[in-house]
Amino acid sequence: MSLRERWITFTFDVATGARWRRLLFAPIGFIIFVTLASAFIFIAFYLDAIIPLPKLPHTLVPNIISIILIIVGIILTVWSMICFFKVKGTPVPFNPPPVLVVYGPYKYARNPMVTGLFMQLFGVGLLYSSCALTIIFTPLFIIINVLELKYIEEPELEKRLGSPYSDYKNKTPMFFPRK
Repeated sequence: MSLRERWITFTFDVATGARWRRLLFAPIGFIIFVTLASAFIFIAFYLDAIIPLPKLPHTLVPNIISIILIIVGIILTVWSMICFFKVKGTPVPFNPPPVLVVYGPYKYARNPMVTGLFMQLFGVGLLYSSCALTIIFTPLFIIINVLELKYIEEPELEKRLGSPYSDYKNKTPMFFPRK
């Protein structure tokens, strides 16, 4: 069994197992994710300070765009989390909602919570004129998330939720609504 298959099986076993296991692993998963996202921000700011990367324009238009991205990103992330909490789940794959959530922002994208986070990262990069965060680390964070979603989280969701998730996946884009 490959490492990927083991991770999918471990996530599935925790998500479908005893409540105490879900409650134990959910905060750990949340802390790891927040630490990773925060590390991307701090490392980007550190690189901006030690490497003479060009500064992004720090004028009114980029500042307005950054504030809009951050606010919309926060709203989208919080709205997505509320949808999970309403059905007694969390955003952490170890303690997911017991049912497939297809309303609210999930009606338009499979991962609106992550889309909101991407928007926030781009917004922070623009707001602080960080070339490293905007051009290097946010795209890298997106790539890592796409790979994790495609190769770990979505196979686990198909295993746990079956054909309803497969149908939803085939109809609904990963991050951005169509049309």
